[in-house]
Amino acid sequence: MSSGVDLLTFGESMVSLRSAGPLSAGGSLAMHVAGAESNVAVGVARLGHSVSWAGVIGADPHGEYILRQLRSEGIHVRHRVDAVRSTGVMFLEQRTADLTRAFYYRTGSAGSTLSRDDVDLALNAGPRILHLTGITAALSAAARAAFGYAAERAAAEGVLVSLDVNYRSRLWTRDEARAVLAPLARHADILVASDDELDLVAAAGRGAHPFGGATSDDAEATVALELLDRGVSEVVVKRGAHGAGVHTATGRFETAAVAVTSIDTVGAGDAFTAGYLSAVLDGGDVPARLERGAVMGAFAVSTAGDWEGLPGRDELDLLAATQSGATVR
Repeated sequence: MSSGVDLLTFGESMVSLRSAGPLSAGGSLAMHVAGAESNVAVGVARLGHSVSWAGVIGADPHGEYILRQLRSEGIHVRHRVDAVRSTGVMFLEQRTADLTRAFYYRTGSAGSTLSRDDVDLALNAGPRILHLTGITAALSAAARAAFGYAAERAAAEGVLVSLDVNYRSRLWTRDEARAVLAPLARHADILVASDDELDLVAAAGRGAHPFGGATSDDAEATVALELLDRGVSEVVVKRGAHGAGVHTATGRFETAAVAVTSIDTVGAGDAFTAGYLSAVLDGGDVPARLERGAVMGAFAVSTAGDWEGLPGRDELDLLAATQSGATVR
């Protein structure tokens, strides 16, 4: 397959209406584009790579807004418009300084109708990397089938497959997620998970945590080894403020989080993944991939919005060059 685009991702992008306080108290709402896949697409595009996003939107202003925002970031959009269903919407509530809650209005949305045909058309562009998240598989039976088909086709055609578990408890149960994601993990070259998600891609009975808590160090190593034995090349574990690690056949690598003032953690995991995949595209080794992922995550948590504060390539060294409250003149 020819390499026509650096990264392809697909899934549901929504309009996010964000509040600065409890929704029940009312107040103004800020309008944003939200979606794990489009967050990654923006992050990778800002770092200078060619990116395509595929998805379905409704024939409504919300869908038009999503297309306009993605195109403004230089992302090639491969979309289908559903004339009957609406674009998904979510409300994001900053309930306290440390707690953000999401409320989805996406059941039966246009984005949930993503099909195998949509995926086929996008994959025909010949991406170097296909990035998937478990969120897509949770949307509907049709989207789940498209998700599985994409992973299988891309792997068979030599496309590097990146899979981020990205578990969402408001969309499906852990048992439902495990039943879908664990078998498909074998198609991933790079598997990304938070430390409380690893059990969702483990083989039956291997490292499962019944309560979805953070995986212990020994359990993490056990699950990672099992995934490597199944053909995964890199098992990337995100730990938020505690940094991240990667397990490979040649060893284990770790990085600390970049110290910044955190104001908005939503989208930080997607930013990390965007940085990691950008370094893959640049030919960086695992430590370089971790370093760029950590920098991108730091930009995400220290700026407002899922992706709005992500840096361009010329800004990657900005955090290292400044101290808290500094002004670059």
